[in-house]
Amino acid sequence: MIRRMETAALGLTGVAKALDRSPAAVDPEIHRRVEEIVAAVRHKGDAALLEFTERFDSVALRAEELAVTPSELDAAERTVGDATMRALRYAAGRIEGFHRESAPRSWRMTDALGSRLGQEVRPIDRVAVYVPAGRAAYPSTVLMTAIPARVAGVREIVLVSPPSADKSVNTAVLAAARVAGVTEAYRVGGAQAVAALAYGTETIRRVDKIVGPGNLYVALAKSRVFGDVGIDMVAGPSEIVVVADESADAVFVAADLLAQAEHDPMARAVLLTPSRALIDRVAREAERQLGALPRREIARAALQSHGALVLTQSLEEAVEVANLLAPEHLELQVADPEAWLSRVRNAGAVFLGRLTPEVVGDYVAGPNHVLPTGGTARFASALGTEDFVKRMSVIQYAEAGLREAAPHLAELARLEGLEGHGAAAAVRIERTGGKT
Repeated sequence: MIRRMETAALGLTGVAKALDRSPAAVDPEIHRRVEEIVAAVRHKGDAALLEFTERFDSVALRAEELAVTPSELDAAERTVGDATMRALRYAAGRIEGFHRESAPRSWRMTDALGSRLGQEVRPIDRVAVYVPAGRAAYPSTVLMTAIPARVAGVREIVLVSPPSADKSVNTAVLAAARVAGVTEAYRVGGAQAVAALAYGTETIRRVDKIVGPGNLYVALAKSRVFGDVGIDMVAGPSEIVVVADESADAVFVAADLLAQAEHDPMARAVLLTPSRALIDRVAREAERQLGALPRREIARAALQSHGALVLTQSLEEAVEVANLLAPEHLELQVADPEAWLSRVRNAGAVFLGRLTPEVVGDYVAGPNHVLPTGGTARFASALGTEDFVKRMSVIQYAEAGLREAAPHLAELARLEGLEGHGAAAAVRIERTGGKT
């Protein structure tokens, strides 16, 4: 069911190339449709939102129905039940704790001549979180996107999510919105929601940044509006790479591969190990567990198209292939995971040891589950509080510092043909007359 390959035959880069899932070329017609949707919402506002919601979601709304009311949010908390609310609050507490600890802070330094330098950190005023609907509900995404924004000090947190046929938004999503501190919510999705958030309509005021995952239309719309509004990233299908040695439990490894594969037929699940025996055990165990999985057809399609069991010549090779793949999720199911962590250069999140399944990161561990995909962990990081703030440089020069800098300023300004730059410093020194 899952293809097998060996680094001995293909080499490290050959295996990485065989596993690489470069973004498929998007049909120009889809790009054109997204452009039309964005342009229509930008110029027609609510009327376009309602038209596209009826066309794409088969839901006929009136403008006054776009906003989710406070009473709907209150009702959602009651409807989901105590067990769900306890789980949401437990996860929220851990997510908040982690993001408070990692939040960027303002700082100052004073150099040897008395000049003060530093940064002031300020929250973005208004952000939006996009929460998909369709194959599943994602209250965890609400927590992972809205809580870091609230911790960062964002005053207005807007949620958008596509409506169901009965015009409702998933109750668990709305309950999570309450827990996370969302300040307003709207029943709209797709590229039209992104356009409304970027440019505003009669009902939805524009935001400063849009975060959260979505389908291809959402991703393309986010790319299209970037520059007029900030975005977090353009996320692709989910992925996991498990690096394991002979000490790994095949039951655990197979379960983690399947947990990722059940997300989407495009999800990637890869095992890298120097143990041929482990590969054989995982292959058998994955087939056994697949039979009991409710989403078995989705998982099977993902494993067949994007799964792999890779035999490496050493654990060092396994880690290096993982670095070449730069996966969203990387598990180190090895005897001494901490010892191998220093060798990991590229991954969205790393899970250490046999008792740390990737799913704890999805829901309750605390670090963010909005992670770079498709190899972008080579240069990108998890969503965090730093994505919801701006850093302003602060500079206050002392006279001694300005005097020391003046000749260098003048020379650099001369090189660039901007004599006035140097003069702006020189005139200050002249007017102080050597006095502080």
